[in-house]
Amino acid sequence: MIRCTQVMKKLHNLVLLVGFVSATAQSATILQYHHVSEKLPPVTSVSADTFKSHLEYLKTGNYNVIALDKFIGQLRAGKPLPINTVAITFDDGYDNNIEAAAPLLEAYNFPYTIFVNPQLIDEGQSYVMTWDELRALSKRGALIANHSAKHDYLHLRKSGESEAQWKARVKKDLTWSQQRIATEVGHDYPYIAYPYGEFDNSVQSLVKELGLVGIGQHSGAVGVTTDFTRVPRFPASGIYSNLKTLQVKIKSLPFTIDKLSYENSVTSNRTPSFAISFKDMDFYQNQLACFVSGVGRANLTWNSKTTVQVTSPKDLPEGRSRYNCTAPSKTHKGHFYWFSQPWVIQAGN
Repeated sequence: MIRCTQVMKKLHNLVLLVGFVSATAQSATILQYHHVSEKLPPVTSVSADTFKSHLEYLKTGNYNVIALDKFIGQLRAGKPLPINTVAITFDDGYDNNIEAAAPLLEAYNFPYTIFVNPQLIDEGQSYVMTWDELRALSKRGALIANHSAKHDYLHLRKSGESEAQWKARVKKDLTWSQQRIATEVGHDYPYIAYPYGEFDNSVQSLVKELGLVGIGQHSGAVGVTTDFTRVPRFPASGIYSNLKTLQVKIKSLPFTIDKLSYENSVTSNRTPSFAISFKDMDFYQNQLACFVSGVGRANLTWNSKTTVQVTSPKDLPEGRSRYNCTAPSKTHKGHFYWFSQPWVIQAGN
């Protein structure tokens, strides 16, 4: 009886271990690009040679580059993805996407997604692709998805606009954009890439109500516990295109989060904070490090063994800021857990 009990205990521990490793392996990263060009603003651009080096790294590293619908669908269903899974995305639908990016992606046989602004296309803006070009790319395997009608800040209220009026306006924007893409391209993926990567609680609630997945520009890996109204992506252009640092990000893992708490990501509070309660901690508590953009290390307060409060030691300036938290994995050597909390600091009342 004692021997049987010991065997059962060992089997139970093995099941727990397998379940834990499986949970931490359910992760992937999304790369975000805008321009593949050397003639446009460097901050959102990457040269064709650098972009090709990114694709070559993914190929030679045997990364699992998959389409965004498969990527999101599997994680939302709780199905595991290899820790080397990557999705490639572009924002705004610039004409250099078909001229420079698409031929390279097709040469490597990599799927990708382009987020577009239907109203700007309808207006015939010269810097974006036409519907004919987007249809052509769609037939060649690209996914075309929603980036709002004309790239407005979705969370901003107009002067004198009530919450109900704001909601009706943004709801019309998002649903109309979905319909235009479906009409012109023939598919209707339920994704919205937030213009400028900005969102607040109301935008997230509306996106959830509409059955959409909200995708930002804050960094981090994606897993089964990700909030799918605020999916992170790693920018891979401009200063973020350096392959040496990008490699670390591509290999990152998502923290297994039980609860994420903060007042609002758009705030007039100059020292906003958030708290994370972790489900599993495949890292040592003292190795968690959080950094505030333009400031330095954040203040960490452990409220329990699994819950940490993160606060900036200094006032943040108006505009976009970010807290990045990382920790080395204990079980996946060479991989870091990575989470980012974006903020938009507004002027106080």
